[in-house]
Amino acid sequence: MLASMATASCTNDAADEFRDDAAALQLKMVAMVVILVAGVSGVAIPLVGRKRRFLRTDGSFFVFAKAFAAGVILATGFVHMLHDAQSALTDPCLPESPWRRFPFTGFVAMTAALGTLVVDFVGTQFYERKHREEAIGVKTAAAAAVAATTSAEEDITVISIVPEPEEEADNVQSPMHIVGMHAHAAAHRHSHPHEHGSCDGPAPRESGPGHAHEDDGEVSSHVRHVVVSQILELGIVSHSVIIGLSLGVSQSPCTIRPLIAALSFHQFFEGFALGGCISQAQFRNLSAVLMACFFAITAPTGVGVGAGAASFYNANSPRALVVEGILDSISAGILIYMALVDLIAADFLSRRMSCNIRLQVASYMALFVGAGSMSALAIWA
Repeated sequence: MLASMATASCTNDAADEFRDDAAALQLKMVAMVVILVAGVSGVAIPLVGRKRRFLRTDGSFFVFAKAFAAGVILATGFVHMLHDAQSALTDPCLPESPWRRFPFTGFVAMTAALGTLVVDFVGTQFYERKHREEAIGVKTAAAAAVAATTSAEEDITVISIVPEPEEEADNVQSPMHIVGMHAHAAAHRHSHPHEHGSCDGPAPRESGPGHAHEDDGEVSSHVRHVVVSQILELGIVSHSVIIGLSLGVSQSPCTIRPLIAALSFHQFFEGFALGGCISQAQFRNLSAVLMACFFAITAPTGVGVGAGAASFYNANSPRALVVEGILDSISAGILIYMALVDLIAADFLSRRMSCNIRLQVASYMALFVGAGSMSALAIWA
């Protein structure tokens, strides 16, 4: 364990033959600007365009673009983060025990995914309880207001019953009979909810205590969007900080150039996925802007911090390799869970997707192209 925490470099000077501190610093300044612009653009498009018909969250193009972004995030976790973590934790600089006797990369990623599941569940339960209590309060106040209005109307309404001749009485239906007919029709409609086809569009909305389950469904959907957006931001932000630090501490222009292109690409589409989730969660404008800004500045901030620490930080030391490997594994587990569960499964197993063949084909193509594109970037970075 002491050998694992050593800070001395364990590589020879040949590894520094491509080192150029001045050129690397210039590239880092460019990287901060480019990555910032890419992140801001990606997260802003769904938020700014959510009131436009072309980019509304219920539009087909949004689903298509979100599927592409989900593929990018999935490939980032599997191809980039897990590979980097495996390379760091199995580096020859680290002692064989314990780092090469046990697959820490997969274990830490699995633990991070399970931890994300727990946070996801607890967060959903908390927000559902909160929204349910608020909904009950609103319904109670509305019911009290309706009851008061009805009582006032009954006090001032005079109902006169004029007897009809016997010969006309047989042709006239009493008010109570008409009310009874309407009640029977309503009860008949409610007793056959499954006659509505699963792909025939939304069922007619009803009101009243018998239809509280529809409100619960809407609350659950809204709560899921709120929780998903917050956990996705947590995973993406942690990942952005790590990769920003990795670029910032590098002193080789040959390493930094491809990293700028790769990070800009995935920051844009990760931002798009996050912005879409924030838009679906229907946060207030201030909250949405704060979440978007927090995401956009994390990677450039990581680059700046890494650039400042490059003079005394030794990226080739055992301690740096252990920290980098563990953080990369955690990020990989979070991103993989979020991509598979909260992005891909939530959209691809939805009723809307199952009822639209064209949207299915387009979304699957976008998912595979996004994953393939981000995987191909691993050739250079």
